[in-house]
Amino acid sequence: MDLDWLKDFLALAELKTFSRAAEARNVSQPAFSRRIRALEDWVGTPLFLRGAQGAALTAAGAHFRPAADALARGLERARRATRAVGDRETVTLSLAATHALSFTFFPHWIRGLLQLQALGALNLVSDSMEACEAILLADEVHFLLCHVHPEAPTRFEPDRFPSLCVGDDVLVPLCAPDAAGRPIWSLPGTPTAPVPHLAYSQASGLGRILAACRDGARTHMATGLTSHLAATLMTMARDGHGIAWLPQTMAAEDRARGSLVRAGPDAFDIPIEIRLFRSLACRNQAADALWDRLAREA
Repeated sequence: MDLDWLKDFLALAELKTFSRAAEARNVSQPAFSRRIRALEDWVGTPLFLRGAQGAALTAAGAHFRPAADALARGLERARRATRAVGDRETVTLSLAATHALSFTFFPHWIRGLLQLQALGALNLVSDSMEACEAILLADEVHFLLCHVHPEAPTRFEPDRFPSLCVGDDVLVPLCAPDAAGRPIWSLPGTPTAPVPHLAYSQASGLGRILAACRDGARTHMATGLTSHLAATLMTMARDGHGIAWLPQTMAAEDRARGSLVRAGPDAFDIPIEIRLFRSLACRNQAADALWDRLAREA
């Protein structure tokens, strides 16, 4: 049994095609298919029905899915906790960040901090908002970097987990353009012709924000895909599969190239904050020094 097999299984169960799941897992499709087959051989029964339209879970696969998700998350938690014990003497700062911010905001932000202050060895954990919340609530990291909105409150009590605003962003509805450069779909859609929606799952912080802020009465949409990864939704939007609300910081290059265009007026935009939370129960001198600097600048 290989942990990657479980992650491959969960990706295919979510994305429903071998090509998309292999791309999300950053492996070739033949290698991905071999790993799914190896998992099925290990379990002892087919987990997917293969067809021209993609892959669907068998009854056995649907039964296995929650156990695979719990096992993968449990192993990841055990690995993080064990690594934390070993890293206490070498890692100066540990920080969790949601996937979207890990790839966009964090590299530039931390580079700017390193120019002002030596931070020592860093450990970055990148995961969904749901997983990052669990990590911070368990006091396994010093800091958490995530998107927030007043309409979608976090689970962090201010007296245990103070926070600072370190940036801002905006969720913009985007889709692929047609040959003339116009959006393939336009909000708000109609009851007879709803626009295809590429949605965030509840594990996603952006999904929570979007669910809390979007006025359902003003839009007519049909969900075609759900994922906790903004990068997956951006790829699907770029390929013409629907409309996705994407962080402007993530989609800026695609918009500049014209591979993604606005699918609705500014009224459908959702301003959001990038906020840094800290654990008062997980702290050291380096964490205190960094927080003091950021607090002074704020």
